[in-house]
Amino acid sequence: MPASDIGIDLGTCSCLVYSTGKGIVLKEPSVVAYDKDTEKIKAIGEEARQMIGRTPGNIEAIRPIRQGVITDYTVTEKMLKYFISKAMGRRAFRKPRISICIPSGVTEVEKKAVEEATYQAGAREVFLIEEPIAAAIGAGIDITKPYGNLIVDIGGGTTDVAVISLAGIVVSSSLKVAGDNFDQAIMRYVRKNHNLFIGEQTAEDIKIKIGTACEQAKTATMEVKGRNVITGLPRIATLTSEEIREGLKEEVGQIVDTVHGVLEKTPPELAADIVDRGIILTGGGSLLQGMETLIEEKTGIHTLTAENPMMVVAEGTGMYAQVISEMK
Repeated sequence: MPASDIGIDLGTCSCLVYSTGKGIVLKEPSVVAYDKDTEKIKAIGEEARQMIGRTPGNIEAIRPIRQGVITDYTVTEKMLKYFISKAMGRRAFRKPRISICIPSGVTEVEKKAVEEATYQAGAREVFLIEEPIAAAIGAGIDITKPYGNLIVDIGGGTTDVAVISLAGIVVSSSLKVAGDNFDQAIMRYVRKNHNLFIGEQTAEDIKIKIGTACEQAKTATMEVKGRNVITGLPRIATLTSEEIREGLKEEVGQIVDTVHGVLEKTPPELAADIVDRGIILTGGGSLLQGMETLIEEKTGIHTLTAENPMMVVAEGTGMYAQVISEMK
C-alpha cells in the first residue's frame, strides 16, 4: 500500500478525507463562499460555513452538492482540489490513488463528472464506491463474505439503504430525505406553530440537542431565538422534544418506510442473515435520538448504530482499494 492512498467522503453537508495510516485527516463543511462581483472563490470549508446567512449581497455561500448530487461542477472541482491538497500537505511527490464515495442512486453522467473532477484535482487513479459499501467497510463488516448485511446510511442530503453480500449491493434504495431535511422540517414546524423564523444553524442545534425520532420518557426543552413572523422583531420561544418529534414525524417515517421496502425485496436467505445480524445505521443522521429504537420497533429486527457513524463512510472509502486488492 503506497502511503498516498486517500478516501474522500464527498457529502452534501461535509467532506471527510481519510489517509492510509493516518486516519481522518480532514473534516470540513462542503461549502464554498463565492464573490459574484469578481467571480472568485473567497473561502472554502469551515471558513465559508461561518459566512452562511451572514454575507453581504455580493458574497454567496454555495453548497455545490445538493441531496448527494453535484449541482455545480466547477465549484466542486475547486473544492476537491483544495481539500486534497490540504489533506496531502506539501509532501505529495506522487499523485495519490483516490477512492471517492457516491450515493447509490447516482446516474452514469454524475459518476463520470465526479471521476473527472477527481482526476482534475490531481489523482493518479480514481475508484468510485457506492456509499453503503463504504459504510459497511468502515463499520468493520467483512463485505467479501456471502452473508447479507443491511446498512442504513443517513447522511446530510441522502439516505441509502442497501443489502450487501459478497462485496456487492443486492437490493438498495436511495432516498433524498436525510439530515438536511430534518433541519428544514424543524424550521417549518417552528414557523407554523410558534410564528418564529429560525435559520438553518439554529434548526441543526435544536435537532442535536432535543431532536428525537420516538417518544422519550423524559421531555427535554430548549430556548430558541428567532424572528417573529408577524412583527419581524427578535423573540425567544421554548420548544420541547415532543414537539420536535412531531415536526420530524414525516421525514423519519419516510426513512423507516424505505428500510421496510428494501427488506420486502430481499431474497429469503439474505433476509434470514439480516434477522441474525441486525441492521446497522451509519451517517450523521443516525445520531438523531431514538432512530435505532424506531427502526427496531417498526421492523422487529435488532438495530444498532456504528461507532463514530459520521466517520465510517470516509474510513471505508479509504480502505476500499485494499479490500478490493485482497479479493482479487
